Amino acid sequence: QVQLLESGGGLVQAGGSLRLSCTASGRTFNTLTTGWFRQVPGKEREFVAAMGWSGGAILYADSVKGRFTISTDNTKKTRHLQMNSLKPDDTAVYYCAAHLGPLPTRTPQTYDYWGQGTQVTVSS
Repeated sequence: QVQLLESGGGLVQAGGSLRLSCTASGRTFNTLTTGWFRQVPGKEREFVAAMGWSGGAILYADSVKGRFTISTDNTKKTRHLQMNSLKPDDTAVYYCAAHLGPLPTRTPQTYDYWGQGTQVTVSS
């Protein structure tokens, strides 16, 4: 069984930075694909970024490309989403997700494991 634990959310001013972390148990990210999604009330869950097995492929949503970076710790147990130049529109609950396929995907339906979510609030 794969379990994901998220941390790092919080309240930040526009232009600031946060780093979200997603730590996996039961499997390393050598053989897990990670997706980051965000959701606001009443809206569909939105793709943010994803990284495939061993970091071999990375996808970013156009809205965050150049500002957000996904990475893997050397332990291969934790992946991070570094969020820079945050905007109020980035405010959402952010979810870490994973699936066992080698390639990153953009749709939440393809992910089997989900973190608990962490709130990111960006104020003006």
